[in-house]
Amino acid sequence: MTDFSYKPTLTGDKVTLRCLTVNDFDAMWAAMQDPEVTRLTGSHGELTPERAREWMRTRADQPDRLDLAIVDNETGECVGEAVLNEWDPDNESCSFRILIGPTGRGRGLGTEATRLIVGYGFEKLGLHRISLEVYAFNPRARRAYEKAGFVTEGVLRDALLWEGERVDATVMSILAPEWPTI
Repeated sequence: MTDFSYKPTLTGDKVTLRCLTVNDFDAMWAAMQDPEVTRLTGSHGELTPERAREWMRTRADQPDRLDLAIVDNETGECVGEAVLNEWDPDNESCSFRILIGPTGRGRGLGTEATRLIVGYGFEKLGLHRISLEVYAFNPRARRAYEKAGFVTEGVLRDALLWEGERVDATVMSILAPEWPTI
């Protein structure tokens, strides 16, 4: 098991994942301001532009997480991020999250980005378990996770309060022995 200090470039047919940097600020800030992105990620406007810029500036320095920009191979544009975080080295596990802005939706970019980073987690980092949570009002993401091999473990009831509505979050995971079979 290694730590997450090394920030790889992972290349697929549709996307390239590379270290998220401050140079991605404009694209990421625009994505984070999209109403659908804020709803699907359950973001309540916690970040200011200054905090977001500083966050992106420090991603390459983090030994306990992997923040990768999702670059659309067709346009060369950063359309989002794929992240392995909440690393637990003793249990060889971490969490996964992804954000896709409006210009990256509906073309399979998220599905490919998910497969690339999950494969890297199992094949190169030696992880055993990768988990995530997805809100009930995000069936598109859930389908992408299922295509990548994630399975449902349970439901966190009323995990999010969004515009006066309580929303469940489904907990999903994939284990290393399941990865080669998909």
